[in-house]
Amino acid sequence: MTNFSHLNAAGEANMVDVSQKKDSVRIARAQARVVLGDTVLTQIREQTIAKGDLLATARIAGIQAAKKCSDLIPLCHPLPLSKVVVDIDEYQSGDESGLLVTTTCKTTGKTGVEMEALTAASVAALTIYDMCKALDKGIVIEAVQLLEKEGGKSGHWKRFND
Repeated sequence: MTNFSHLNAAGEANMVDVSQKKDSVRIARAQARVVLGDTVLTQIREQTIAKGDLLATARIAGIQAAKKCSDLIPLCHPLPLSKVVVDIDEYQSGDESGLLVTTTCKTTGKTGVEMEALTAASVAALTIYDMCKALDKGIVIEAVQLLEKEGGKSGHWKRFND
């Protein structure tokens, strides 16, 4: 019917059978941008967010999200993650500023960790929003994207060639 690997000939959703694939080291990096106002950024820098340690909480949320990815995304394989890193840095681009959430997930297995990295970035960004929404309802989460993936038959892919 289609070329989508998650659909059978009748167009029904199915989990892809990866049992014949070879194990390989798989790494994926993803990113989300959280656009914040100056008042919120100042409170984050000064660690005065009323709900507590924003950066630590967002990192933990991202790690938990990567670990729970197959519970959240239908047809996603559960993976034994060997590494999850959530980095959160300030950024400034023109008149816009905020936090950049960058995640890295690693496993050795038959399928990639792109969804885990994207889920980690998304949930860490959502946690930042949740912890700051009382200060500013206009927070924007944007540009959730895969930056890089390694491993498997498709090899190494990178969004930006730096």
